[in-house]
Amino acid sequence: MAEQYFTENPTTAHDEQQVNYHLQGISLNLTTDAGVFSKNRVDYGSGVLIEQMLEQEPAAGKILDLGCGYGPIGLFAAKKWPDRQVDMVDVNERALALAKRNAAANGVKNVQIFASDRYEQVAASDYAMIVTNPPIRAGKSIWSAMIEQAPQHLAAGGLLLVVIQKKQGEPSARKLMKAKFGNCEILTRDKGYYILKSVKN
Repeated sequence: MAEQYFTENPTTAHDEQQVNYHLQGISLNLTTDAGVFSKNRVDYGSGVLIEQMLEQEPAAGKILDLGCGYGPIGLFAAKKWPDRQVDMVDVNERALALAKRNAAANGVKNVQIFASDRYEQVAASDYAMIVTNPPIRAGKSIWSAMIEQAPQHLAAGGLLLVVIQKKQGEPSARKLMKAKFGNCEILTRDKGYYILKSVKN
């Protein structure tokens, strides 16, 4: 069976590639590798999520990229809001090593990148915004916990942004967000990808 990108220590042979990504005046040059999510390009869903994220105006405070992979979402956030700290977490050690390299290569210093299975190593409870492209293939119990536990890591007024495809569980993700936050807005739909937003009131 092929290894999944949510494996802690991928053993797949290395196959590094360069991906350039440009959006709303921000450019990143990213190194990717085998054994990480979407190694050939920034996947479409992440792109739609980044676009919507850049249009948000979160209250002052830190940002969390939950399941950061090689880093496109968190690094865009760090470039957009250079005066804030962006925490980037993942279980995949290879992805984290790439995210650190990509931060350095793009001159991004306002990030903290560390290993965490969902929120296990995330101590802060006052994030202004949590963004996630959750690992759908890891199973519903994994991605639903990422939504369920978000409120306890957000400050009052904090935002949760999630990208999910309709066919991969968007209706149940939206229902869960509404149950946990009392609100859930569809920011956009694009090629089957939905960007969902909840606010901690």
